[in-house]
Amino acid sequence: WIGTMILFTYHKGHFDCNGRGVLHSYLVGLLVVLALIILSLCAIVYVSAQGTITNPGPRRSIPALVYLRALLYIPELVWACLGAVWVSDDSKGCDPATVGAVIAAVIASWIILLFTGLGVVFVFDPLGNPRPQPAAMEPLGVRDMESSEGTQFFSTARSLAVKVWESRLRLLCCCLPQDESHRAAFSSIAQLFSGFFSDTDLVPSDIAAGLALLHQEQDKMEQSRDPDIIDTHSPSSPIGEDLESELEKAAHCMQFAAAAYGWPMYIYSNPLTGPCKLSGDCCRSRAAEYDIVGGDHLGCHFSSILHSTGLQYRDFIFVSFHNQIYEIPFFVALDHKREAVLVAVRGTLSLRDVLTDLSAECENLPIEGVSGACYAHKGMCQAAGYIYKKLVNDGILNQAFSIAPEYKLVITGHSLGAGTASLLAILLRNSFPTLQCYSFSPPGGLLSKSLADYSKDFVVSVVLGKDLVPRLSIPNMEDLKRRILKIVSNCNKPKYRILLQGCWYELFGGDPDDFPTEMDDRREEELSQPLLGEESLMIRHSSSYQSLASDDSPAHTAAHLPLFLPGRILHITEDGPSRRS
Repeated sequence: WIGTMILFTYHKGHFDCNGRGVLHSYLVGLLVVLALIILSLCAIVYVSAQGTITNPGPRRSIPALVYLRALLYIPELVWACLGAVWVSDDSKGCDPATVGAVIAAVIASWIILLFTGLGVVFVFDPLGNPRPQPAAMEPLGVRDMESSEGTQFFSTARSLAVKVWESRLRLLCCCLPQDESHRAAFSSIAQLFSGFFSDTDLVPSDIAAGLALLHQEQDKMEQSRDPDIIDTHSPSSPIGEDLESELEKAAHCMQFAAAAYGWPMYIYSNPLTGPCKLSGDCCRSRAAEYDIVGGDHLGCHFSSILHSTGLQYRDFIFVSFHNQIYEIPFFVALDHKREAVLVAVRGTLSLRDVLTDLSAECENLPIEGVSGACYAHKGMCQAAGYIYKKLVNDGILNQAFSIAPEYKLVITGHSLGAGTASLLAILLRNSFPTLQCYSFSPPGGLLSKSLADYSKDFVVSVVLGKDLVPRLSIPNMEDLKRRILKIVSNCNKPKYRILLQGCWYELFGGDPDDFPTEMDDRREEELSQPLLGEESLMIRHSSSYQSLASDDSPAHTAAHLPLFLPGRILHITEDGPSRRS
């Protein structure tokens, strides 16, 4: 608006060029439209800052302001078209600076309109708030009929929500082929997302405020906690020797897990020398090598693996960079230093890998000799099955052990690759009793308890500090949602203050703010009842929702099957002062 005003004032409203009348009308109209938009946005910002998250009364005029702002998109679109017409037809003979300014204004208008349209498509919820309104007292028969209608309403709303999420996923993944496997994955992920978000009425800024409050509350709890008692062992003790041995083996395997990512990880690890080393290898003809290297047309991935691992070309049995949903890249090589046939599985690096990650519902994984429920993360279970068929049915492992029969089998991977490697190790355990698996940052929601216990003899999970991935699971996300609902309900500060102070705390540290998250003025018996504010954020009661008094109730995870990390867990933390001390 300021730039347009400066341009109009500089020329004093008179332009000496073709189409001067259209240009004059365009600038005057643009000033008016932008002024109205600025005023409407200021009103929205001011009103939205009123009240608290659970007290929307002072913000009841927001819908009208939002509708007003939406109506202003019509003249904004018209004026963007008018400016585009003037630039293309009537801008000849005008001052280049004037033409450049108009072009910039037109481009900015179209960018704003484009991102607004995308935002509506991806964020707008056509269901609104499907909370049924409480009715007055009715006879029993009428209430039963209304209960049936309410159930049907929620069923319809849930199916519509699944379709909305499925449409969003298809738009986000529009570059992927829309075949049967992708459609099945979209449907599965859409059901997961719609189920997770269907019972709350939180907007993204509410979630951000809740996360800021939770982080500060956890830091307060950590500061007030007694120091942990560390049980030290001498390096020469059996426990110390075992730990040192495991750390040494894990560090050795980590270079193969990282190498599986190919050239992006190699460039990231060697930003100065990496491009120079790969530049001579990527486009060199290697016709003889393509019998084992799949999906690596330029050879950059394989060249980076050679540089990262220090192995020779003859040490590789099979290398595949073929990547589809539930089908992830991996390689098989002979590790002469450790006398092992090593299988390294790549982690998340593509949109297809993300879809594999998000296919997080449970799938049965029956294993001979394991009692109890056997199930695992569906996407990684499918990926492990794909690699298992390649290794066993295609004779890749037989080929490797025919070359080095005395070697043992070692499997490794990071993130998605870690979860897939762990499941692959479980599938291969009966055929290769001496195999070992080192999984780096596997997802927390991976295995059932029986499979996790079974894998402790041959799987080591390496978790670094406060890494998010090993703590990710659907039950944990449900617990996080419940904690966010509780903490934002208990806080009586405006959302903008929570977000501003939270940003300051994240950027610069300091002491956590003393937000009233415990509701000091409430009586003890009142705390045993569900918070009115907390319930106001719930669209309907679900099994994931509990009152304050039931923080530790097992019902929190009853709606979802519990999943665990694989094997023994090696948790590595940094020994030093906290960033916020």
